[in-house]
Amino acid sequence: MQETINRAPEQSGETAKQRVSIYQPEQEGLIYPELPTFSTHAEHRQHLKERLVAACRAFALQGFDYGFAGHLTVRDPEFPDLYWTNPMCVHFSQVKVSNLILADHEGKVVEGQYAINRAGFVLHAAVHEAHPDIVAMCHAHTTYGTAFAALGKPLDPISQDAAAFYED
Repeated sequence: MQETINRAPEQSGETAKQRVSIYQPEQEGLIYPELPTFSTHAEHRQHLKERLVAACRAFALQGFDYGFAGHLTVRDPEFPDLYWTNPMCVHFSQVKVSNLILADHEGKVVEGQYAINRAGFVLHAAVHEAHPDIVAMCHAHTTYGTAFAALGKPLDPISQDAAAFYED
């Protein structure tokens, strides 16, 4: 049995400029997710903290947790010179909204009970301070990446990611 595919006709006068994205479905009735909006800083902060925890859990699932040498940060929406980060020596799989740390550019804990990896935080603080458009960043020591780095060999340009370092 052959299925019939109904396609919605393009709306008259619609141009690419009127669409939110080139990927926005043109068929009527399909959902096209949009970025969330927030009415308060507290609501936005909670959303970002939940996403930070989700990112930590995703890193844990991929084995990107290596002792205390991994950290993720997200800029606070109300106080852009402060950053939320995961606590030091807490496995990525155990990070919760309740144990996140709020710190300043110097790595001083502003809110939270846990310590942070101050040496690692310097990296994040420098990037966040130099680039106010960057909202979040991560640094991790993956099992395979650490093992490969120990070999002291350059990356072969066998993928588009590795090719970025070719003859550099």
